[in-house]
Amino acid sequence: MAESETHENEFRSTLAGITVEGRAHSLSAWFVLALRLVIGFAFFYSGAEKVIGDFDAQPYLVNVAGTNGNPLEGLFLWMGQTPWFVDFVNIAVPWGEVAIGLGILVGFLTRLAAFFGALMMLFFYFGNWDLAHGPINADFMYMLVFLSVAAFGAGRLLGLDGYVEQYEIDGQPLIKKYPLLEYVLG
Repeated sequence: MAESETHENEFRSTLAGITVEGRAHSLSAWFVLALRLVIGFAFFYSGAEKVIGDFDAQPYLVNVAGTNGNPLEGLFLWMGQTPWFVDFVNIAVPWGEVAIGLGILVGFLTRLAAFFGALMMLFFYFGNWDLAHGPINADFMYMLVFLSVAAFGAGRLLGLDGYVEQYEIDGQPLIKKYPLLEYVLG
């Protein structure tokens, strides 16, 4: 057996007094990498299409929430009827998707990119609100993929974050010298 096949990755976490623990198979790293690359490409591609195309968020913001019993209908209507906010969204969504997708694809600032990707997906989840097939839809699943990419430190798997974290300053790895970077790298 190869060395990578004999080591199991153990994990343990406690939240609100409940502890979960387990072991991941060594092949799990490849699946985490695949999640990172797939969600990164999907977001990069979606954003690039919007940048190249004639993206306008205003009709979506005004119309989508009112058609499906959305609990945030008033917020979406306000966003769609507020010109400065529509202008902001028309830039933030396409370029945000490109930046998030690119960051995740190359594994740079992965946790930061994944956080903003999950936040975007949360807004899309409410914007596309539809309980016809239950409360879990594709937007919700994408949000979970982003959170998984962040939680597993997927940027360290053939990504730039692994190299950036080990860059030495005063003989000490960057991540050791500045431990708060752990929240944006990985």
